[in-house]
Amino acid sequence: MRDRLPPVMRHGPAFWRRSVQARVVVSTVLLSAAVVGIVGWFLIQQTREGLLDHRVEAVVQEAEGETEAAREALAAAFGVDVDESAQQQALVEPLQARGATAGFAVVLSPPVNEGLRLADGGAKFTEGLELSSVPESMQARFDSLAPTAWTYTDIQTTRPIQGLPEGPGIVVGSQVRLPADDNTYTLYFLYPLAEQQETLALVSRAMLIAGVPLLLLVAGLTWLVTRQVVTPIRMARRVAERLAAGQLQERLRVTGEDDLARLATSFNQMASNLQKQIRQLEELSRLQRRFVSDVSHELRTPITTVRMASDVIHDAKPFLDPVTGRAAELLQKELDRFETLLADLLEISRFDAGAAVLETEDVNLVDVARRVVDMTSALAAQRDTRVVLHDPGVPCVAEADVRRVERIVRNLVTNAIDHAESRDVEIFVGADLQSAAIAVRDHGVGLGPGESAMVFNRFWRADPARARTSGGTGLGLSISLEDTHLHGGWLQAWGRPGEGAQFRLTLPRQLGTQLRHSPLPLVPVDARETA
Repeated sequence: MRDRLPPVMRHGPAFWRRSVQARVVVSTVLLSAAVVGIVGWFLIQQTREGLLDHRVEAVVQEAEGETEAAREALAAAFGVDVDESAQQQALVEPLQARGATAGFAVVLSPPVNEGLRLADGGAKFTEGLELSSVPESMQARFDSLAPTAWTYTDIQTTRPIQGLPEGPGIVVGSQVRLPADDNTYTLYFLYPLAEQQETLALVSRAMLIAGVPLLLLVAGLTWLVTRQVVTPIRMARRVAERLAAGQLQERLRVTGEDDLARLATSFNQMASNLQKQIRQLEELSRLQRRFVSDVSHELRTPITTVRMASDVIHDAKPFLDPVTGRAAELLQKELDRFETLLADLLEISRFDAGAAVLETEDVNLVDVARRVVDMTSALAAQRDTRVVLHDPGVPCVAEADVRRVERIVRNLVTNAIDHAESRDVEIFVGADLQSAAIAVRDHGVGLGPGESAMVFNRFWRADPARARTSGGTGLGLSISLEDTHLHGGWLQAWGRPGEGAQFRLTLPRQLGTQLRHSPLPLVPVDARETA
């Protein structure tokens, strides 16, 4: 499903997390849009209130003027025409005529004392106007004598009225008394708000038309400003990546004298110092490796001669006095240890030179563990220790170099025997579809905090005062780690003071496969229970 998504949707979240420039631009645009929206809304509200207030003031004055003119006209005509219907007609018709040109409509209600609504009949009004355009609340206000009042309304018509479109409007109510019957009537003047509505729409469009380019301009300016800051940072990142990849000659280009230029200068100085120190360390390391290799090779010739002489002396031991015989025995033992040290140094030299190669085949780790148990049985008996193999009952096969794997396991077992303090050493073997593993567990002195990572260092010892009863060289675990890396595997250690230690070797079933997990736990089950 993920592969069907467009590239933008697939890579969008990653781009958002990695691009400071994108986050700054988007954040600035969103904040600017919020500010422009709030300011625009405030301006539109102020404009709307100003337009409506001005319109209300104007129509109220106009309605009062029309009402006052009607009163004067009725007073002048009093006594000439006293017919009630005629006076109503004389009152409404002039207003309707002026409304047709001035753009308002007129409604004359029934007498106030009759308590009738406009919908009950008897009202005179501009032809085509819906009487429901006068709100009920407005009509109720004039159920008795009341001063001029106004309210907003929604003008509705049954047919088009010239100068009076449907839509929002203002209704102004004012009362007059007819001389013919001495009754009070209410005049309703209805004025449209079409012009104000158009003006407000024009202002809103202008705000929108001006706001969009403004946001685009803000986005462009933000992008340009952030680009000036982000581009040197990206260049520094690329140069740092190349430096990390070993291209120590890479440097940043320095332009100007601002803070970014000074940062680039400091970065280049740091890179130059690092390059110098790394080259010094590489040269020192090369000399050390060459020295170890040369010394190891050069010592093989004299040690062979000494070995021949030692063998002659050792063979003549029955004919020597006890003191000389003991000396011959010690000489033979130390020569064995010295030859082992030379062999380990030569092996380390091969790893350092990158000359170590694998001779792979299908190896059953259970068989390897059995052979190692047999090989170390004498040493274990000497240390009053048992080496116990927990056979999984099924083959645990991996593609590996059997000589190197056997050396790894032997080093782990001899190291466990050396630190077991006469307690049992246990070997666990397991496998799954991707990996196979061997774990060697002892219940001796254990490892302190942080020592599980240092135990694979060359010649490292947790307690320098502790004697190596197994005659180790201090390189066994280092060689084991290098052998493990050649297979693409893991060699890990766990330990706790007084609770022993466990070393776990994990190998891929197929050489070249990347390991993701191990079939055996690194922390022993019994240690978990007591933790």
